[in-house]
Amino acid sequence: MKPTLVLVGRPNVGKSTLFNRLTRSRDALVADMPGLTRDRHYGIGRLGDRPYFVVDTGGLEPAAKDGILAEMARQADQAIAEADALLFLVDGRAGLTPQDKQIAVELRRTGRPVHLVVNKGEGMNRAVVAADFHELGFGDPIVISASHGDGVRGLIDAALAPFPVDPEGEDDGSGGPKVAIIGRPNVGKSTLINALLGEERVIAFDMPGTTRDAISIPFERNGKNYTLIDTAGLRRKGKVFEAIEKFSVIKTLQAIEQSNVAVLVLDASQDISEQDAHIAGFALESGRAMVVAVNKWDAVDSYRREQLKNDLARKLNFLSWAKFHYISALEGDGIGALMRSVDGAYAAAMIKLATPKLTRTLQAAITKQAPPRHGIFRPKMRYAHQGGSNPPVVVVHGNALEHIPDSYKRFLERNFMEVFKLQGTPLRIQFKTARNPFSDTE
Repeated sequence: MKPTLVLVGRPNVGKSTLFNRLTRSRDALVADMPGLTRDRHYGIGRLGDRPYFVVDTGGLEPAAKDGILAEMARQADQAIAEADALLFLVDGRAGLTPQDKQIAVELRRTGRPVHLVVNKGEGMNRAVVAADFHELGFGDPIVISASHGDGVRGLIDAALAPFPVDPEGEDDGSGGPKVAIIGRPNVGKSTLINALLGEERVIAFDMPGTTRDAISIPFERNGKNYTLIDTAGLRRKGKVFEAIEKFSVIKTLQAIEQSNVAVLVLDASQDISEQDAHIAGFALESGRAMVVAVNKWDAVDSYRREQLKNDLARKLNFLSWAKFHYISALEGDGIGALMRSVDGAYAAAMIKLATPKLTRTLQAAITKQAPPRHGIFRPKMRYAHQGGSNPPVVVVHGNALEHIPDSYKRFLERNFMEVFKLQGTPLRIQFKTARNPFSDTE
């Protein structure tokens, strides 16, 4: 499982700036104004080939008893509770403050590993900047500049060092596929789990947010082993008010990361929302095989069914490789066909691709449509081999491949998926450019 690093500290010490650098994004708003971050932001960072979760929190105000500051502190407390390690940020230019001391006392009580991070240290003597903060009692402070990137690599190296490396995407298949049931709250995820198991194994209740955590359930169906993962529903940030419900978001993201196949459950009685597309997009970004289950199909009329199919084709067109099933979890209709698609998606995700056939498919695609020129040169692709599974990864070798546009990369992906009949799983292509032996000569 990926380690979870949580950024904590008083307002305006640079937590969001560091979050954006670690996740290589601009997801967290950054401005020279304290208290800008009020909610939690979740993202995935990567150190080399090693991924980890990173959580940005609002500024801690230990003295706040009510109002928005108290809510921000409560959200930060929940993030701290699910952390594997805490990155306690302080401001190297402002020096040690009484508020930093109060926060240090609170963090020490949590029992979580704490790394003291002195931010805004660019252009300053590191030993001098760190001197004031030794009295907090968290060992040697790590001086960084989140805005410039100075010292950030060493910080993450130190934070991840105690955690074992968990190879991403490896699965020996001995326990069968891990199937995460994902979707918005109250679309019938727990009802679907109970229909598969034939018992009331998880709570199913007509109230959004009944499931708070991700629950793993081993079971056997038709002689095959599976592990079902029932996850708490993800909802739009503006619609989440309870801190405990936010606490379950990281569990849902981890469940998707741990699974082999994600079953996205949609409610036929509701419109396809941006949040449905967002959940599907995260599973796709994680490389998970996917099956879409449109639940409560028995509760809508023929006009609504036709309208919904059009909406699915338009709003979830990026899932054209996934199979869609129209089911009733409550009545048990369509469950058998759904599980057959889960089996097919898992088989596609774990497939072994022969190098000769991959190379022939690559050359056939080039003959059909050559990559566009870059200047006077055209990228040259020579051969391909498999670089991983869950999802399948095809590594293409050649020259000047860094100039191949994304549109041509998608063209290759479609060709490989059609030839190898990879329905139910995304496919990734990596380009490896041969090194020019004369590049260092004059």
